[in-house]
Parts: sequence; structure tokens; C-alpha cells
Amino acid sequence: MSHLPQRTSQALHTDALTFNFVTALPGRASSRHTARAYFRWVDQYLVDLTGLNPTKGPYREKRMSALPVEKLQLILSRPQLRAWLGQLVQAGHGKQGVEQARAAIVTLAELFAEAGWLPEMEAAAISRVRAPRAEDGQRPGRWLSVEQLKLLMAASREIATSDLQGTRNHLVVTILCTMALRREELSVARWGDLSLQNNRPVLRVHGKGRKIATIDLPRPVMRGLETWRSIVTASDHPPSDRSPLIRRVWKGGRISRGGLTPDGIWWIIDATATYAGIGHVAPHDLRRSVAGALHEAGTPVDKISQLLRHSSISVTERYLNRLARANEGAILMSNVLGLEDAAEQEEWPGFD
Repeated sequence: MSHLPQRTSQALHTDALTFNFVTALPGRASSRHTARAYFRWVDQYLVDLTGLNPTKGPYREKRMSALPVEKLQLILSRPQLRAWLGQLVQAGHGKQGVEQARAAIVTLAELFAEAGWLPEMEAAAISRVRAPRAEDGQRPGRWLSVEQLKLLMAASREIATSDLQGTRNHLVVTILCTMALRREELSVARWGDLSLQNNRPVLRVHGKGRKIATIDLPRPVMRGLETWRSIVTASDHPPSDRSPLIRRVWKGGRISRGGLTPDGIWWIIDATATYAGIGHVAPHDLRRSVAGALHEAGTPVDKISQLLRHSSISVTERYLNRLARANEGAILMSNVLGLEDAAEQEEWPGFD
């Protein structure tokens, strides 16, 4: 399939021309995770600058395989990219996210120029745009307590429209709350990734940068997988080594052949946290919370690093150092002065 613009039946109109970003991107993105991130940023760029509705999952990939040429010709410019990146900074996106957003649009502009739909001078000008200053690293996110993680797991069944979907949801949340997987890693897991190593049940994880690691499965996860396997086995699409470990479940309770997407996992976590009264929680917050809980429990950093699959212990130490630490000096001083008791602040309205 060519990534050159395609013509629909209304080929005489420029708005009928489309550009296939999906087939053009391989070789320009370091991994499928990066490609998925580029799709997300390009989608947001179109939404913010043209008013199109946002897309998710297969609908987003469908849009990326048929990007509207005319709309892109109107918005792919140096001033508009610079202004958009500024809006991202004002919205609270961190340095890493803004840089990734910039890379996505620059890559799109370069591919668009190669296809002949953007002047090379304009693409070169876009590539010279520098992201405005933003806070270093990722947004702080949230660090959930062990009690909140337990509450999240307990509430995961309640948002389901069927018992079958509830079983699937509980398995997803339990895996993320114990094994610290990224949502992309869970979405690409296959039944064939489960195995016994030295008589230990493990999951082979396909991580960032094509790295592969194995993680021992906790007993609660094993029980959840056994229940889920029996359900999938009785469906129209029984499990095979190459089939998705976590499937989509329709509202009526029918199991899909297709796997649950990263966006689907994000929705489960967000909806479950809202139902549980915890507030907004993203899947990566669970990875962060697992690391923080293990660290507070006295787990050696090398074991935490192995679970997170970082390239070195120093990376894990930086990761842990970014967690919000207790800084109670002001509270202690308040007590010294005889002001409000510290305990009164624990249930302060407005805190998640």
C-alpha cells in the first residue's frame, strides 16, 4: 500500500485527497509505542486547529490512514505549530510531552513534503521550530496509596455492563496494580507470552524500544487469568498463542476477536477511579504507585528497577526521586505555633 495521497470518487476536489500516515511512518518512529504517540499528537493537532472531533482506538488509526490533505495544507506552518506548542505548555504538558508533540508534527510535515503536498522550504521551516519552555520531564501525575490501589481493584467490576466484562476489568486493574505494566504493553500481550520458567509462571513483556523481559505472575493475577481463560475458551474466539491476552467485551457480553486497545485500558482505569471516588487516575499513575509503594515498603531499588524494566538503577532512582515526598516541616511548625492540628487537613475538601 502506498503512502502517497489517495483519491476518492470525488477526486476533482482537494478535500477528497488523503494521506496515509500509517504506512508512511515506519522507519521514522523508533517503536510502535512512539508511532502510537505520534498518531495521538497528530489527531490532537487536527482537533485543536481544525475543529475535527477527537478519535480513539481503531477510529484514530483509520483517520491516520486517510489524513485530509487540504486541511493539513492549511495548518502545517511554522507559526501555527509554534502557537500550538505554546498552548500545550499553558495546558500543563511537560517538557517530554511537548517535545514529542513537536516531533510528531515535524515528522508529518517532512513526509507530507516528500509526497509533494507541502513545499520543502515550509517543511524545513517547521523543523526549525523549537518547543517553548515547559517543566522538565513528565507531568507529576498521581501517587496512589496502597489503600487507594485496593479500592481501585475492588471498584473495577462495578463499571462493567456484564459479569464477563467485570471479570476482564478486574484482571486489567489487578495486573496494572501489581506488575507495573504500561498500558501499551498490556494491550499487545498474547496468550503465548505466558509460560513456565524454572517452574515459575511468568509473562513475557514487550516493552519500549523492542525490549523484552519476563515478569513473575502474582497468584491473584494467575487466578484472574485462569478464570478469564475459561471464559474466552467458551466464546466464539477461543484463545491461541497469537491471540490477544485481554479482549474487548461488547455491552451484551460477547467477547470480541480483537484485543483491548491502550485507549480502552485508559478508559477502564479512568472510569473505575471516578466510580471509586478517587478522582482522575491514568494508567501510568498505577506504574508510579507500584514503584512508590515498593520503595516505601523497603524493597531494594534493584528489584524495583527490574520490575519497571529500566535500563539502569540510576534511571529508577531518578524515577523514584520524582515522586511526591512528604514534606511536613510547615505542618510541624503550625503545631509548634499552636495553630490548626495537622490531622484536620487530611480530609480537606477539594483534594482528590
